[in-house]
Amino acid sequence: MKTPCTETSTSGLRGEYEGAADDYTVGQHWHAYTPEMHDRWRRLYARQSALVETHACAAFREGLARLDCADGIPRFEDANAILQPATGWTLVGVPGFIPDAVFFDHLAHRRFPVTRWLREEHELDYLVEPDIFHDFFGHVPMLLDPTIADFLELYGKAGERAMAMDALPMLARIYWYTIEFGLVRENGGLRVFGAGIISSSGETRYSLEDRDVLRLPFEAVRVMRTGYMIDSFQKTYFVLESLPQLIEDLVGLDFGPVYENWRAETPIPAGALLSGEAPFGELTP
Repeated sequence: MKTPCTETSTSGLRGEYEGAADDYTVGQHWHAYTPEMHDRWRRLYARQSALVETHACAAFREGLARLDCADGIPRFEDANAILQPATGWTLVGVPGFIPDAVFFDHLAHRRFPVTRWLREEHELDYLVEPDIFHDFFGHVPMLLDPTIADFLELYGKAGERAMAMDALPMLARIYWYTIEFGLVRENGGLRVFGAGIISSSGETRYSLEDRDVLRLPFEAVRVMRTGYMIDSFQKTYFVLESLPQLIEDLVGLDFGPVYENWRAETPIPAGALLSGEAPFGELTP
């Protein structure tokens, strides 16, 4: 099995792909984690969980508490014993990035791919690629939320049409600006629910506190037209009024005409404000 490529990163991808199954799954091999790795996990967890209390949405906080994974790198089988009866999801180990078609198929069948390797000591503050801390700490708590659990299955099923219409980058931006880097309005303020933010201490603060960041109300077509790169903090964040909006706004949307109209257009640069748009900070709370 060869290492897949990605157009959104200028960095080489890591991961042991030899021995992976046809669907890119691998065993977690939990016993191969060293005491130093478990200690690194505990320090990452302690730092991020402190921010969770003030920066993450309620659904994330509740999910993280149910997973009870502060003491070391968690076993996927233990998490599955919690996820499966709650929302029907199962975690599967992968070496790292996997091809789009494989990723969509896993999601469509309520299997969430989790990278099995852990970042190095010098990568504690920022990591380009997903590791087990990003995937597990960042994503898995939200799989216990019924809205996110249902959305991810629907998203996986939408992948085949997007690929057939040569519009995969547009669909990928929905995932990027919500599941990875989404914000939600909650109790009169902004909270994080995206895994790419909540697994990074620097971006957690940056996304909510930096005055120069562009935060826009979530609008599906605008999101699908907005470009991104994965090698830096985001320049644009989109804000949901509530988590259910994620499904409500997308289920009734006919993606076909949207793809036809915009797939050949140059994406709107990240950080660009269009005429007539009001950044979220200028809206009435």
